[in-house]
Amino acid sequence: MRSTCRSRNEVKEVVRRKILRPVMDQRRKMKKVDLHVHLDGAVRASTIWDVGKRRNMSLPGSSVEELQEHLTITDRGSLTEFLAVFAIHMPVICGDLEAIERVAYEFCEDCSNDNIIYCEARYCPHLLANDMENPFYADTKGNVSPLEVVKAVNRGLKKGCVDFNIKVKTILCCMRERPEWAQEILDLCLKFKDQGVVAIDLAGDENLDLKDIKSHDEHLRVFQEAEWLGLSRTVHAGENGPAEIVREAVYDMHAQRLGHGYHVLDDETLYKAVREKGVHFEACPVSSHMTGSVSTDWTKHPILRFARDGVNFSVNTDDPLLIGGFLSSEYETCTEKIGLSLEQIRNANLNAARATFLPEDEKQSLLKQLQEDYEKSDSSQGD
Repeated sequence: MRSTCRSRNEVKEVVRRKILRPVMDQRRKMKKVDLHVHLDGAVRASTIWDVGKRRNMSLPGSSVEELQEHLTITDRGSLTEFLAVFAIHMPVICGDLEAIERVAYEFCEDCSNDNIIYCEARYCPHLLANDMENPFYADTKGNVSPLEVVKAVNRGLKKGCVDFNIKVKTILCCMRERPEWAQEILDLCLKFKDQGVVAIDLAGDENLDLKDIKSHDEHLRVFQEAEWLGLSRTVHAGENGPAEIVREAVYDMHAQRLGHGYHVLDDETLYKAVREKGVHFEACPVSSHMTGSVSTDWTKHPILRFARDGVNFSVNTDDPLLIGGFLSSEYETCTEKIGLSLEQIRNANLNAARATFLPEDEKQSLLKQLQEDYEKSDSSQGD
């Protein structure tokens, strides 16, 4: 029979939790900004289950709870293994405009529930479409175009932002594996620039551009055109690829923000130059660990050095479905495993607000909301 007496370690954990509870509560309650979150990586398992049943599609597990276990990653692996999870749920929502709109709407609710007041959600419309000859996720060709996908996402976000009192803008992603999509994605960014699309991104296997000249040249051309046209730019770089990819993103593709960027630390000269240039790093602590992109030692995570060096970085979620949590859980990881202080978390959140792809007046309004929230929280803690 199990003893009812607590072990010394269990007692220590209870005491630690009691001491940290005020900080934990502040993390959950504070107003937040998320700049790096993939819409198709933030789908609810219950929605995947519902849509899958409606479409008579086979799913792993015999319940939503069992499906969730297949979708949430608990063990550290590689970026390839991490991204493989998308092959489970993406075929379910791909080409289904009703499902895509629902995902966007529910995303607003989930963000609001975590006190995220502003978010820039990114996705590749082609991955959710099925009208091409060889759809990325759909089993067969359909009639849903990338254009219709963007419209469906916009409908869901528009309604969700009103119902849940949140502001969500979008970033459209090019994929390194599919350079033939790049021009159309740029065109969609420009077409919907006044309807919530605020930037263009480049995602996918960073190492591909070191081998595939066609992919490299086309994306380089498209991002240079985006810069010439005044469209904001962020690039996945330095996550699992070398520092050279960061150099290219900043100096050749004119990226204002970097998705992840951890491996810039492999080149101290480049790190210093990018830091002085003020490029913003969109850090995602939990996913960086799960993908094997950083050290197994949490206390050696790159964002700890970013914080110490005063680097312009933020804390973000990347793929809530896969990591099993939203921004509050990222903050918990930052403070309890990596060693950031609450003040450093707050500064990262303010960095995020300053780095948004919003007009200047809207940035200032967002910053004011965050600063007033901090002041109110400090005042209540002092009472």
